[in-house]
Amino acid sequence: MPNQNPEQIARDNIDVQLRACGWVVQKKSEINLAANDGVAIREYQTDVGPADYVLFVDKKPVGVIEAKEQDKGFQLTQVEEQSLDYAQAKLKYLNNDPLPFVYESTGELTRFTDHRDVKPRSRPVFSFHRPETFREWLKSDTLRNQLQHLPELPEDGLRDCQIIAINELERSFKDTRPKALIQMATGSGKTFTAITFIYRLLKYANAKRVLFLVDTRNLGEQAEQEFKAFQPNDDNRLFTELYGVQRLTSSYVPTDNQVYISTIQRLYSVLKGTELDDSSEEVNPNEFRWQPKTPQPVEYSEKLPLEFFDFVVIDECHRSIYNLWKQVLEYFDAFEIGLTATPDNRTFGYFNQNVVSEYTHQQAVIDKVNVPFHNYLIETEVTQQGASIRMGEFVDTREKLSRKKRWEQLEDEVNYAPTQLDRDVVNPNQIRTIIRTFKEHLPNMFPDRYDTDGNFEIPKTLIFAKTDSHADDIIQIVREEFGEGNRFCKKVTYKTEEDPKSILASFRNEYFPRVAVTVDMIATGTDVKPLEVLLFMRDVRSRNYFEQMKGRGTRTIPLDDLKKVTPTAKFKKDHFVIVDAVGVTRSCKTDSQPLERKPNVALKDLMQAVAVGVRDADTFSTLAGRLIKLENHLTDKQREIFKQKSGGMAVNQVAGALLRAYDPDTVETIREQILVEMPDSTPDEIEKRIEQKQSAIIEQAAEVFTGEFNEFVENVRKSIYQIIDDINPDRVLNVGWNEDETLRANALISDFTAWIDEHRDEIIALQIFYGQPYRRRELTYAMIRDLNEILKTERPTIAPLSVWQAYQQLGETDGAAKTELTALVALIRKVSGIDENLTDYSKTIDRNFQNWVFGKQAGPVKFN
Repeated sequence: MPNQNPEQIARDNIDVQLRACGWVVQKKSEINLAANDGVAIREYQTDVGPADYVLFVDKKPVGVIEAKEQDKGFQLTQVEEQSLDYAQAKLKYLNNDPLPFVYESTGELTRFTDHRDVKPRSRPVFSFHRPETFREWLKSDTLRNQLQHLPELPEDGLRDCQIIAINELERSFKDTRPKALIQMATGSGKTFTAITFIYRLLKYANAKRVLFLVDTRNLGEQAEQEFKAFQPNDDNRLFTELYGVQRLTSSYVPTDNQVYISTIQRLYSVLKGTELDDSSEEVNPNEFRWQPKTPQPVEYSEKLPLEFFDFVVIDECHRSIYNLWKQVLEYFDAFEIGLTATPDNRTFGYFNQNVVSEYTHQQAVIDKVNVPFHNYLIETEVTQQGASIRMGEFVDTREKLSRKKRWEQLEDEVNYAPTQLDRDVVNPNQIRTIIRTFKEHLPNMFPDRYDTDGNFEIPKTLIFAKTDSHADDIIQIVREEFGEGNRFCKKVTYKTEEDPKSILASFRNEYFPRVAVTVDMIATGTDVKPLEVLLFMRDVRSRNYFEQMKGRGTRTIPLDDLKKVTPTAKFKKDHFVIVDAVGVTRSCKTDSQPLERKPNVALKDLMQAVAVGVRDADTFSTLAGRLIKLENHLTDKQREIFKQKSGGMAVNQVAGALLRAYDPDTVETIREQILVEMPDSTPDEIEKRIEQKQSAIIEQAAEVFTGEFNEFVENVRKSIYQIIDDINPDRVLNVGWNEDETLRANALISDFTAWIDEHRDEIIALQIFYGQPYRRRELTYAMIRDLNEILKTERPTIAPLSVWQAYQQLGETDGAAKTELTALVALIRKVSGIDENLTDYSKTIDRNFQNWVFGKQAGPVKFN
């Protein structure tokens, strides 16, 4: 058979795609419009010539397809007028109106225009829309037209930043911009903003379905709870009483809801037609260190046609939506809205630089939506330099997983670097030195946290650990150093024996635990408002990830709510402290990068990749090599369990199946079999059959990598021993506020002093302070209150309590201010030269009152 020309190949591919989308494809000589709800007729004659395809729904013409050869994909926009000519032409035998739905396609690239739109604009689509979709669309005005008439946004209950974001987003919709980015600082209500505009799209734009896309199950569950709690400001019913909300937890996708919440991993598995283990949703894909050399294409899904969603909202869109996962977004014919607090250049680029809202952390602090942070450093010798253990020393070694110890003598000297800490070598002295130093200096960070008996109360603290094993070490030492029991310090990870949701709820709402230790589970996106300290015992090199981790402490909380979990708190939360024990605030940070393939990819990441559908040769080959290497370390019992969990295959058999899947000999054997089985087939048919056979072998090799199997293999890998260094003590090299914090404190005091000096002749209260001593009798409570309001309105960054804390950081006052107004009086007395030392003015009043009580017979005492 002679080779087909490029245009015929394109038409053959278009035929395949149309059939997958529910259309029956017919020749013009074999027309039977009753054969199906949707019929695509090739070469249908019009009064301007034959159209490549005319689409009929319920026996009525609705659209056309202009087919072009595949190497002309870049020219599709240049043939839009030609397509429109066919759509506006009269069809043979029919007196039709212009057809609204118009495609241009090469079989690989397709563009679509709905000419019912006020401003018709073509857009790329993954494939073709289904016949029943056109039937529904023809019953009402287009989505893009309805977006032109959204009613004014009611502003009750919304912050200014949320109002701006929603209004600008809806303006973007009116301009038919396909992508929009909302940048809002952590804690400023991104999810609430999203639910508000989703409600408006469902109610006023007649949107059928909206997808809320996350990258971990934890964030999906949190979003689901926010939808359930949301009540619109123009209706007394809850959101879930008005619209169906479905969080996807399996491959089943119901069709009768309006909002769908899903991880991007699960949606990818649905489009690939594979099952997904729940464990694959626990870690955000941005943390995986693998990437297939060639992205695995998603396939058309009948249960999820490309028009299933009208809008896709991507939470934490600065991560996880690129490369492999980007295909999920490109599949749907939908508007895309990204939500993030920390965009990078890649994020701006993906969303076509259409940033409809830029609300930074700095602005959120000024607006009192977020609180600022201070850096506190703990530098130790071992943390910075590592250590050495001499040959011949007797040391403990420990299995990472079981934590079983054994005593052995070192045959060689061991020199370990800081990067090996808590992975290859555990130095309990290093952990203990950090925790002990942290405990000793907490009163310096929070000098007002003493109860009436003089006992210090530790603020709610989150510690970031490197691994689960590291977290266990930290927990044990925290409990010992603080002299507390189990409930004082808990681990919050997916691997904990206790329910992590229950621990997290207690950490958020109850007195205990005071300290939580996590690896990744609550590093991003989790709301713990009473949190006041972040202790970093792991470094982070991604700028965005670090910003997200810092965001756990930025949430504001009213004083009454804070006192429920931290009774000694005397003021509402106005800052949090980052305690840097590993140099995380000083290490070089990079923007998030596209996931790149690396030779040192972790075994768990390779298995996770295969579990979620990666099928490239490099991943299979690397994974096979890792399994073969691991096999040398297995015990007989572990080999037996391996066979049970793999369906009867030994390690070398699993590895062999991975290698054979892409072995050239395997492909050649398949080819020989096909040539015998299909002797009269065309080369294209043979190649297609070979691809199907090899694909089956690939899937068979991959099917063993389920969540349970992967966890077992990862646990076996962890069963290698790590050295316990009890020999090298650690010592503190530096502890205290970061140099930047000292500079910031001095700058804050200078700004405050300058502002007071600048306004000394304008504001009555300041005139009195800078006047003669007798004039201070004229001061009233109202004058001080008004001065405080002027200061906070004009310069909120130099509010009295912030300046007071700056003095505390510099060691120029040893106590906390009782109230904002007494702090202001004391600060003005200090900067105006009345007082040499900064002391809370309420103490001056108390002292004067005491003097009056003891000496009232001697005459009046002036309160000046």
